[in-house]
Amino acid sequence: MKASRYGALRASAAALALVCLVAGQAGAQAVDGAFPRAWDGHPDLNGIWQAIGTAHWDIQDHPASAGPSELGAIGAVPPGQGVVVGNEIPYQPWALEQKQRNFENRYTDDPEIRCYLPGVPRATYLPYPLQILQGTDKIMIVHGFAEANRTIHMNVENPEPAPIDSWMGRSHGHWEGDTLVVEAAGFNGLAWFDRAGNFASDALRVTERYTPVTPDALMYEATIEDPNVFTRPWTMRMPLYRRLEDNVQVLEFKCVEFSESLLYDHLRRGAAE
Repeated sequence: MKASRYGALRASAAALALVCLVAGQAGAQAVDGAFPRAWDGHPDLNGIWQAIGTAHWDIQDHPASAGPSELGAIGAVPPGQGVVVGNEIPYQPWALEQKQRNFENRYTDDPEIRCYLPGVPRATYLPYPLQILQGTDKIMIVHGFAEANRTIHMNVENPEPAPIDSWMGRSHGHWEGDTLVVEAAGFNGLAWFDRAGNFASDALRVTERYTPVTPDALMYEATIEDPNVFTRPWTMRMPLYRRLEDNVQVLEFKCVEFSESLLYDHLRRGAAE
């Protein structure tokens, strides 16, 4: 029995390694004839997808660490391999200090704990599925957490800046071969990248690339540019997997009611006493 399980684990690890190897090749393209196609010949990305990993805790390599003592093991951070290419985030000195302050105050200041919209790219690798709805002129991405969603405008030749900064920004897309490329900007500078306190400012620009590698896997890349916070652009990379269960859905996670005490208890009558 043990040998059988070990063999299965080795086979699974080999399959995952193959997916990453294929996607890591320069200019990775969809496997010929393997990925479903839309009416216009582009890959059909419709479906429900999910990242698997620990990036929502920390996008860099990290060991296991303790959380609040009253939560025991369920509040701890599991060890994980990072999704940052090269495992280095090129912070300016002041920003590295701010990141450390964010980490120290993560149980009160993390936008996730307050049920704020997750921003881009964090929404992609939260531990919940997302749904891609692909139309002719627009592509919509729907998330369960805080009912976040994005519209990717595919029919704007000369994109204008977002009329107002927001948590999820404004997104414009185009195809490069079989890769969907999305340029996102117009952020409010309040979102974090993970629970470890990695962050950007309102000057953030994110270039995303969704490349099919098998019928049930996309390689996702997000290149981060923010001259106010970082010394150079840097990139995250991770696979997204198609959810294959029957009748799988993106369920609304209306989390506001679970954060009300954290947000408003200090305003209640008698709170000062």
